[in-house]
Amino acid sequence: MKKLISLVALASLGLGLVAAAPAGDLVEAQKARIAAFKAAPKKRPHVAFVSNGVADFWTIAKAGAIAAGKAKDIDCDVTVEFPGGGLGDQKRMLEDLVIKGIDGISVSPIDPSNQVEVMNLVAEKALLITNDSDAPKAPRLCYIGMDNYEAGLLCGKLAREGCKGGKVAIFIGRLEQDNAKRRRQGFIDGLLGRTPDPTRFDEPTKVFTEGGYTFVGTWTDSFDRAKAKANIEDVMIKNPDLALMTGLFEYNSTLAVEVIKQTGKQGKVQLAAFDEGADVIAAIKEGFVLGTVVQDPYGYGYESVKVLNAFCKGDMSMVPANGIINIPAKVIKKDNAEAFWKDLKAKIKAGKDAK
Repeated sequence: MKKLISLVALASLGLGLVAAAPAGDLVEAQKARIAAFKAAPKKRPHVAFVSNGVADFWTIAKAGAIAAGKAKDIDCDVTVEFPGGGLGDQKRMLEDLVIKGIDGISVSPIDPSNQVEVMNLVAEKALLITNDSDAPKAPRLCYIGMDNYEAGLLCGKLAREGCKGGKVAIFIGRLEQDNAKRRRQGFIDGLLGRTPDPTRFDEPTKVFTEGGYTFVGTWTDSFDRAKAKANIEDVMIKNPDLALMTGLFEYNSTLAVEVIKQTGKQGKVQLAAFDEGADVIAAIKEGFVLGTVVQDPYGYGYESVKVLNAFCKGDMSMVPANGIINIPAKVIKKDNAEAFWKDLKAKIKAGKDAK
């Protein structure tokens, strides 16, 4: 019944998913609406921040989004949504927000190539930007986040410093996302010391050897933690001489630490991690994880709300010509892990308490 109601509401709004306008036209239409807001600004916009899953990473982003909404120079209503059910759940949330008349949405798209219709839908009726994972072919007005290829390079270089050769395994949630593809390729290029080239693509299923490293494969799990852990265990059993692995989503690295400890492989299998899992930070401080590359999810949330609010007041001045608002990643190693962890805990608590 709920699905039927949503479909009827969409039809009544004349959203026309099948006959959506080209992305370029939708971008220009959004810019025209923003220009009109200069003369008649939204008094108190209502904007939304939509993640691509459920994790502490997104709890921190929520804290940033809620804090921005309450800031004196912003002052807008903010809704934060965490789709725990994957692509279909995110699609439903986006549709419902449009039906409710949301003014703007910042979303981390799960699978941009298969979300054309729903992202067009948002752009037809609201203002659309992306965060964390981009959808450059969608009618989004800008992307907020780090360059995932550059972040992957950082992780690869971190691994290269601590592991001089041998078998390498890559673990990641899914490869459909733009951020996942770029992050993985950056890691490979950084580890091998290649000249950076974000257009390069090494086939995930291909085993290959280069520069003293043998890549035994890339394993995905679709955010299924049980499968993710089983992937790591299976690879380590089949490759007892595995030298290095990386977990390119937060929970991949957290589970890698768990398996390393359970198998007594501390110091024998090196881990170059991604994101700020508590167990990963603890393992860095203990000395058996090389380090981790972290993003700034708080900044993603805060800047998303700040930008959408500005759009609703007729201001696009903060968007660069390339449409990317860069929030750089940074490397956490043993010497700065403790200070980072104190700050992180405060932001996680703020996100959990945020309303």
